[in-house]
Amino acid sequence: MSLTAIDAILGPQQPGSYPDANDDEALDAYSRAVTSVVERLAPSVGNLRVSRRSRGGRTFDGGGSSVVVTADGYMLTSAHVVDRTDGTGRASFVDGREVDFEVVGADALSDLAVLRADARDLVAAELGEAERLRVGQLVVAIGNPHGFAGSVTAGVVSALGRSLPTRSGANVRLVDNVIQTDAALNPGNSGGALADGRGRVVGINTAVAGVGLGLAVPVNAATRRIIAALMADGRFRRAYVGIAGGPRPLPPRLARELGQSAGVEIVEVVDASPAARAGLRAEDLIVSIDGRPIASVDELHRLMVSDAIGRTLAVSVIRGGRRLSVELVPAELEG
Repeated sequence: MSLTAIDAILGPQQPGSYPDANDDEALDAYSRAVTSVVERLAPSVGNLRVSRRSRGGRTFDGGGSSVVVTADGYMLTSAHVVDRTDGTGRASFVDGREVDFEVVGADALSDLAVLRADARDLVAAELGEAERLRVGQLVVAIGNPHGFAGSVTAGVVSALGRSLPTRSGANVRLVDNVIQTDAALNPGNSGGALADGRGRVVGINTAVAGVGLGLAVPVNAATRRIIAALMADGRFRRAYVGIAGGPRPLPPRLARELGQSAGVEIVEVVDASPAARAGLRAEDLIVSIDGRPIASVDELHRLMVSDAIGRTLAVSVIRGGRRLSVELVPAELEG
C-alpha cells in the first residue's frame, strides 16, 4: 500500500494540520438535541449528600441526585434516596454551589420525595408531561452523582405502561405507567431527571431495570398531585379498605351482562377493617365501585385516593352467583 493510501486512511498526523471547521457543523441532529438538553437542564440537577446519625455523630453519605422545580429551593428526588436519614443533607450543583436542604415530605409508595434547599435563586427545571411520550422517542437521563460534574446518558423510550412495585412497611403498591428507557442509569443517578428532547422533565429516575435499562417515575397528573401534597402537607393521603385480592375472569354470562371480562376476587379481609365493617367476605368478586368497572387490583388502587377517605362508596360484588351492593367507607392508610 502506498504512503498516499496510508495517509488517506490515517488522516493528517501533524498538530494543526486539520482544516478549519466549525465544531457545531460536526454535530449531527442527535448530538445537538442531547447537548441542548444538557445545557438547559444540568444546572437544575443537584448531587445529594444525605445526613445520617451514627455513634460517632452526624455523617454525610452520597445519596443520589435531585431536580430543582422552583427557584426558591424546592427539589424532587426519589423517596428511597432520603430513606433512613435524619431528614437533612447538602446539595451541590454544577456551578460550584453547595447548599443545605431538608426533607419536606416523602411518599415511599410512589418513590417520590420533596426537598427544600436553603437557597432562593436556583435554576428551576420545566416539568413536562409523560403521557405525551411515545416508544422510540429520544430521552436524556441526567444525574449528579459526583457533586460538581453531572452524568448524562441518552437513549430512547423502550416501553411505556410498566409497573414498579413499591413498599412502605406492610403496604405494597404499584407505581403505574413507569417509563422504561435504554438511557442507562449510573450509580447515584436515582432522583435525577429524565428529560424529553426539549429539556422538559418527564420522569424522575428511580431504578435500574437491567443491563442497559432504567426506570423512571412519570411526571403526569397523578404524580403532580402527589408532589403538590408533599409540598403543602409533607405527606400524601391514601384510602385503605383492608382486603387482599387478585384478578379473576368472570363467567361468560356475567361478562356479557356487565361488559367486562374480569373482576377482583377477595382472598382475605383484614379484621376490623373498613371492608370487614362493610360485610365483604373472602371469595366475593368485586366488579365495580361507584359505578366504575373494576377488573384488576391496579384499578382498585387508583380509586383509593384522598377523596375516597371517609366517603361512602357503593361496591358491586358477585357472591354465590348473585349480584349484591354493599356500602364501603374507606379509612386513611397509615404508615
